[in-house]
Amino acid sequence: MNFTNFAAHFCAVALLAAGAVVSPVAAQDYSALIAAPDRSDADRTNDKRRDPVRLLEFSGPKTGWRVLDMGAGGGYSTELMARAVGPTGKVWGQHTPLSDRFKARAATPPMANVIVLDRPFDDPVPADLRNLDLITFFFVYHDTTFMQVDRAKMNKAMFDALKPGGFLVIADHSAKPGEGATVGKSLHRIEEDTLKQEVLAAGFRLVGSADFLRNPDDPRTVSVHRSGIRNDEFVLKFQKPM
Repeated sequence: MNFTNFAAHFCAVALLAAGAVVSPVAAQDYSALIAAPDRSDADRTNDKRRDPVRLLEFSGPKTGWRVLDMGAGGGYSTELMARAVGPTGKVWGQHTPLSDRFKARAATPPMANVIVLDRPFDDPVPADLRNLDLITFFFVYHDTTFMQVDRAKMNKAMFDALKPGGFLVIADHSAKPGEGATVGKSLHRIEEDTLKQEVLAAGFRLVGSADFLRNPDDPRTVSVHRSGIRNDEFVLKFQKPM
């Protein structure tokens, strides 16, 4: 027995002697989740631009977690979260108005642990929904810059819904420095620093960022829907202080 195994064995014995319940903890296998045979062809096509394994690894949903998926759209990321937290977890998928694609997806077996929230972005959850482990907000925050949304209120609502130590993970399309929140409608982009400032103002701490969706060759001068190349995108992780 090597030292690592001996140490683990010793700790387990000590816990058992103290009357603790010991259960094995396995790493979340996100690759297996993405390879599930019942995922749709449309979602597998979407995988090519979303890099879902890395996105899940960065976001970190665990079995049994309570997750809010903001801006659920057609439900792609909502289903990913539902699969990740498993039947003992719960996912709330928020959007308004709800799309027909989301409604159809919500009736499928993988979404059995999902609660649908047709609520405005700045009032995304019922008042009694608190102590969430994770909130995800993928590629939709920029849309709130040209909608009738009070973003300060929205960010505070997300902060309040999380448990202390809970996480908010946001991914979005990058705008050029200096463009702030002015190109949300025309280019479907937002400047990374602007988004950071807005979220930090609600009380969050920035605890991580990732580059796996970056593309330095994207000039960021045209709409993400017409760029013809892989868009430059940022991924940020915030935390509600303990």
